Formats: sequence, structure tokens, C-alpha cells
Amino acid sequence: MAQIPERLGCSTISFQHLALEDALTAIASLGFAEIDLGALPGVCDHVPFDLDESAIASVAATVRASGLRVRSVNGDIGDLNDPAADAEARRSHLDRLLRLTAAVGAEALVLPCGALGHEPLRTEAEDLDLVGDWLREAGRAALEHGVALWVESLHFLRFGWSRARAEALHRRLAGTAVRPILDVAHVTAAGDDLLDLIVGWGDRIAHVHLRDAVPGDFSRAIGEGAVDFGAAIAALEARGFAGAYALEPALARLRRRRHRPHDRPSARSAPRRDPRRRGPHRPRARGSRSSLTPQEHP
Repeated sequence: MAQIPERLGCSTISFQHLALEDALTAIASLGFAEIDLGALPGVCDHVPFDLDESAIASVAATVRASGLRVRSVNGDIGDLNDPAADAEARRSHLDRLLRLTAAVGAEALVLPCGALGHEPLRTEAEDLDLVGDWLREAGRAALEHGVALWVESLHFLRFGWSRARAEALHRRLAGTAVRPILDVAHVTAAGDDLLDLIVGWGDRIAHVHLRDAVPGDFSRAIGEGAVDFGAAIAALEARGFAGAYALEPALARLRRRRHRPHDRPSARSAPRRDPRRRGPHRPRARGSRSSLTPQEHP
């Protein structure tokens, strides 16, 4: 087996169809030494939503037993542009995720950029302000736990779906320690110029997710899309990127799509949010369950 580069890890989200212990075993068997830990209940159930002290200890013990190091925890504390969310429930969930992040030895917690769907729940500016407010607060809380906060500021299925909207969010985070991660597939699906974006974001990029994509479709097997990985990595390295890369293809979904090629995620197929509702599928009384369904992938 060829040796995997030290800075290349694998997200457990790629093995979202397996239990955590089995996913870690599969990743280690492929030769990886590092993971991103998926903590997106309803999408990737490797971390329970009801994350009490016992659950934190159990997840941390399972990860330690695998021998794999953790680069980041990919979590969700609800739709950050939702003004009707339960703020205290969200803060409580954030605290639990940060304690988990520290317990597994991860560098950072990653949060998303707002609700599923491109349309704002109020106005674009108001939604961006609210997302920025929550991320600044979460960033301060992360520092208290001794970890960093990163944001997936460009996510094709979410409110922050494009470069323009992601960069509007970055301006609201200026002067903070919150840094964006780069998912090359989401940039490509949005139709933005990946190499130009890398130049523009420069040394603010904290971490990179690797998947293939074409405009309008963010989840292709590597080699079956339009992403020029060689050029993207060369551009990152030329700008001094010293972070890590993580493979994040949804393997079970890709296998299904080989049998059902019409089953492709897109902005058109994403559930649209009614601003009067707290969530796309169920009332959000707790204010922090993931807004993605099991059939969708972050």
C-alpha cells in the first residue's frame, strides 16, 4: 500500500453509513493517521446529539482506542441565521461540542454558515449579521476551551452558498480568530473560480476538504468531476498553506448514485426554509439539531 501523506486525513463523514468504531477501523485500515470527526446528527451519527458527559467520554475513548489523531470536529449548533432559535439551548450545545473537541485532542470545531437553502430568513444583511454574531461568540468560547473555531463559510446547499456571501461573512469576522475552511467541491458547485478564490482567501484558509464536483453538483467521486486537484493544491502550497487536507466523499451515497444517477444534490433539490418555522423537518425547540437530512451530505 502506498504511504498516505502526513497532511492528508479522512473525514468520518465519508463512512457515515457505519458506526463510529467501524468507521475508524475502516479509515485506519486504509493507512490514514488523521480524521475529521463528523458530529452532524441526522447526517453522520458518530457523535450523539444528546452529548452529556458520558457520551463525550465514550466518543473520546473510542477515538483514542483507534490510534487516529483528530484534526477537527465537524459540528452543527443549528441555523445560525435563525432569529427564533433557542439561544440558551444553542449555547449549551456549543459548550458540549467544544468539550468534545478538546477531549478528542482536535485542533478546532467547525461550524456551518447558516440554514439549508440559499434564501435568507430575513434579509441577506440581517442574516449575515446574525451568523457573524454567533460565530464571534462561538470563537470566544472556543478559546476558553483551548481550541480554535473554523467555519465552512461557503457551502453550496446553505445560506452561505457562494463566494460573494462567504466573503461578506468574512468581513463580519475581521479581527477575530475565526478562520474559514475551504471545500473545493462546494466552490466548484457554486460556479466560483476555485484558483482565484484560493488567491483571494490566502493564509486565512485553515483546513481543506477534498471532493469532486461540477457546477450545480457538489458530491462527485474524485476524478469524476471538474475539480483540478493538482492546480488547487499547488496554489494553496504556493501561498504557504500549512494546514491539512481531508478526503470527504460520501461513499455510501456515491455507491447509490451509480445505480441511481438522477439522485444528485443541488440547490434546486434542497428543502426550502419557511422563515416562520424553526427547522425544515421538525420544530426546533432545542435549537441545535442539524438541518440536513440523512440523504444529504455536508
